[in-house]
Amino acid sequence: MLKVLFVIAILGHLICGYCDCLLTYIPGGKKFSFSIMSDKEAMKDAFHHMPLQNPMRAMWLGVIAIFLFSLGYYGIYVWMMQYSELYARIILIASIMVFVFGGAHHVICGAAEWMFIRFHCTDESLQAVMEFFKGTIITMIGCYIGQLIVGVALFLAIASGITSLPQWACIFNIVLFDLILIPLHIGGAGNWSGAAMFLAFLVLI
Repeated sequence: MLKVLFVIAILGHLICGYCDCLLTYIPGGKKFSFSIMSDKEAMKDAFHHMPLQNPMRAMWLGVIAIFLFSLGYYGIYVWMMQYSELYARIILIASIMVFVFGGAHHVICGAAEWMFIRFHCTDESLQAVMEFFKGTIITMIGCYIGQLIVGVALFLAIASGITSLPQWACIFNIVLFDLILIPLHIGGAGNWSGAAMFLAFLVLI
């Protein structure tokens, strides 16, 4: 059953990574990043070519994907309960944070892009989107904190030797993979990291 949950989690992270790419990469070679949000002209130039269907598809498909990979995190919780109730409960609570805040954040990002594009990338629509995003940024923070807690708890549990995995397996961790991928500014980095971690668990557990 654990392996089935891990396979589902890999699929979920891959789909969610695809959704991140729908929100990040724009036809014509343009790319969205948070660094250009304060630059009106850069935002207009980037999103002028973004198909309206991209953020809409990313919203509903992304929520499904987050539900799918959350099953894998539940699988980690079940597996960890054999070795440490404390670590298992920490992972469960943090996983719920990722599911709740991550799902909301994915919808918010998609909705913000959709509104900006739908209202023709005007200064007024950009201002509205910026206010909307800043007012809901707690969802992004909550998601990343949850992901960080899961990664740290897993690392400590495996590195301490209390699980059935060899201690060196602690390197197969979503946070460590993020530290490698995020500086490369690849769309969907967090999800590629999650898929890699669950693939490692699928092989090792």
